[in-house]
Amino acid sequence: MALPKAARAGYSPHLPSLGLSGANSLHLPLPPDPDSDDDKFHDECGVFGVFSHPEAANLAYLGIHALQHRGQESSGIASWDGKTMHVHKAMGLVGENFDAQTIARLPGHTAIGHTRYSTAGSSSLANAQPMMARTGAGQIAVAHNGNLVNAEELRRDLELRGSIFHGSSDTEVLVHLVAREREGRVEQRIQRALANVRGAYSLLFLTETGLVAVRDPLGFRPLVLGMLKNGSYVFASETCAFDLIEAELIREVEPGEMVVIDDQGLRTVQTTPRQRSGNCIFELVYFARPDSQVFGRSVYATRKELGRRLAREHPAEADVVVPVPDSGVAAALGYAEVSGIPYDLGLIRSHYVGRTFIEPSQSIRHFGVKLKLNPVKQVVRGKRVVVVDDSIVRGTTSRKIVKMLRDAGAREVHLRISAPPTRWPCYYGIDTPVRSELIASSHSIEEIARYVTADTLGYLSREGMHGAVDAQPRTMCDACFTGEYLVQLTPSDAGALLAAPAPLPVPDSVSRTHTLHS
Repeated sequence: MALPKAARAGYSPHLPSLGLSGANSLHLPLPPDPDSDDDKFHDECGVFGVFSHPEAANLAYLGIHALQHRGQESSGIASWDGKTMHVHKAMGLVGENFDAQTIARLPGHTAIGHTRYSTAGSSSLANAQPMMARTGAGQIAVAHNGNLVNAEELRRDLELRGSIFHGSSDTEVLVHLVAREREGRVEQRIQRALANVRGAYSLLFLTETGLVAVRDPLGFRPLVLGMLKNGSYVFASETCAFDLIEAELIREVEPGEMVVIDDQGLRTVQTTPRQRSGNCIFELVYFARPDSQVFGRSVYATRKELGRRLAREHPAEADVVVPVPDSGVAAALGYAEVSGIPYDLGLIRSHYVGRTFIEPSQSIRHFGVKLKLNPVKQVVRGKRVVVVDDSIVRGTTSRKIVKMLRDAGAREVHLRISAPPTRWPCYYGIDTPVRSELIASSHSIEEIARYVTADTLGYLSREGMHGAVDAQPRTMCDACFTGEYLVQLTPSDAGALLAAPAPLPVPDSVSRTHTLHS
């Protein structure tokens, strides 16, 4: 499999230091990675497909535009006009890569689109999707959301058999596997190719006859089926894409299901025997848009319930509840509702900060967070503030947010997280740090609270999280919280990803007294 981006880039992970620097202060050497201030997990991509519509490419553009939150590094669209497959893809955002002239060069009644944040493979145009190939069953293009845990093993085997790769994405491995199949219809070749892979995949194949949609047997990543008012079928990673184009949600593509749409209509041609469900619970906690339905659940309602349960588990004596925008908003509303503490916007987010911002020197790296978030002094000055966020990854951003609120006059800052501590990396299609970079992997909640300098810190329990999504603990994948992986790594990859150094000691004397919640 492919390692997380930090490891692939040769970035040397290190454990946050919680030792004293100077008198009664806590210090963490900041990593040299320019993305470190964007201290969140990142989903790999979003996919969209439309069959039999005169403006297929235009609809695909709108679809992936609605899915932009799932990936901001590259985007692309492939279309089929009955004779030729056309593809346009580029690095950057959907709105930057497509205009009326570009869409006009993508004729046809069937199209797929993709927006990507790289987890498997580097950030380069060679890895942008959809990926296209000529096969014995005709031309195909594929868009993939997920990650194949045995991609590197398959790649080595394919190279020994003469395959030539242009990029480093695991999706290119899929293309080669399909291309090497020599018999049967295209969907049969896809079936046999997928029999060789392990991991997470929600896939859309554009073929010369129609669309093929497939989900892995555990159903890690979402994929839904809908219909436009003219009867055209559409697929998308999330239902928010359907809202934009006024499509009606029909249902989810089931885990292990292969759906084919062509001139004969829509049909299921394969249903892999269902295993235990592996729906990614972090889709509901953070990744998906709040206005989407994911795994049959309202994302917004789920996040609000996470906040309600968080308030019951970790109450605080405070004057105002403030979300970390945008992902903490719904949970903060739920927290305020149960606690009776007023909700207000104490942090304002700028929506115009790109990921390419380069700070002029190490000494002013804190501008990375200040460009994205700014406190409202009138809301927090002199008050005891509850700050609600969805996760703490490295801890660097949380520390800076707490400092910003104190600098703006907050008397106390109580940090509340609407999920359990993230202690383990994901390798099912989410870009996460290696385990040694996850602060909760080797530090206690008390140590984390001291590092971020919060007066109190409380995480939602695993039971509370699963209760909020109305699911039993073993009906969804929560490996990033528990380390209970559903598809296992090879030993070498597991060693690279999962090893964490022993916890470092935290000094007893600090400049602030902390009340801690485990």
